[in-house]
Amino acid sequence: MKHPIVLGIETSCDETGIGIVAGTNLLAHQVASSMDEHVAFGGVIPEIAARAHVTEFLPVLDAALEEAKVSIDDVDAIAVTAGPGLAGALMVGVAGAKALALATGKPLYGINHLIAHIGVGYLDASGADLSNVNQLGALLVSGGHTEMLKINSLTSDVELLGGTIDDAAGEAYDKVARLIGAGYPGGPIIDKMTREGNPQAFTFPRGLSAPKNMGTPAAPGKDRYNWSFSGLKTAVSRAVEQFEIRDMEVPATDIAASFQEAVADVITKKAVLAATEQGIDHILLGGGVAANSRLRDLLTERTQAAGIGLTIPPINLCTDNGAMVAALGAQLVADEIAPSALGFSADPTQQVSLISV
Repeated sequence: MKHPIVLGIETSCDETGIGIVAGTNLLAHQVASSMDEHVAFGGVIPEIAARAHVTEFLPVLDAALEEAKVSIDDVDAIAVTAGPGLAGALMVGVAGAKALALATGKPLYGINHLIAHIGVGYLDASGADLSNVNQLGALLVSGGHTEMLKINSLTSDVELLGGTIDDAAGEAYDKVARLIGAGYPGGPIIDKMTREGNPQAFTFPRGLSAPKNMGTPAAPGKDRYNWSFSGLKTAVSRAVEQFEIRDMEVPATDIAASFQEAVADVITKKAVLAATEQGIDHILLGGGVAANSRLRDLLTERTQAAGIGLTIPPINLCTDNGAMVAALGAQLVADEIAPSALGFSADPTQQVSLISV
């Protein structure tokens, strides 16, 4: 089936997303977020997120079917995020997807949330031209994950080249935003603050970039393609303390801009290095932090200099959504991957190498 109509369901965190695709053509993209309910707590509260999914599931489903101008009978398959994510939130989506599959007789695919962030790059809406790509790679930068992947096959063979050994970039953004009193969610707030800040005001560390970590191409260090953001967070904390103990105003915009520069610099430098050394000639950028302006600009600049192709999805397809789940589901159907048995469970710690369950 070359152009299957697939309905995708995403409930891994605080967005209830349902998307519908026909092959690589995006037909519907509906999202309801409970973000405003979490702001007062400075982070996502799993119980609140799960309850919001229960409330929003059917209205978002109806809105997606209406936008796509199809009925559930027109759908060829259903895909749902099985993991990773928040346990309670995942269970709502999985239960809803199983109910739909049982009621309609449609095949169901339990898919990996992380690989779905990459799969969205295959949609026509992302503008990717992968026809002449020899070796595809992916840079995944989200709230809980920062990983460089080698995509031998999107539906059956994904190789992890490197990842964060502690905080992910998105987590670091939230923690730094709290340190400088910027609020939650940290990513978009800090990105906006950097417009008024000086990215050279502070010299913050680029984790795991020392020679002992990097090694050489002939004798690579074990962290050559890995990242660490805990030291960066600590450096920001100490910078803030120095102003507070002197009873001075914290230069929040300069700290935000310098922090963001450090994150974008080390992520893009290591990603391009990994691509160059691993024969990757095109990178798909995915994940919520892929919406970050400096990361997008610097990765574009460095891939162009290295002669590496790059696909960056539109900002509205970077954060968690059902369209990305449907996109990966459509690729699985087209490649004739067997659907999941209905007995599968949500897996909050699902590994990136497990594309579908």
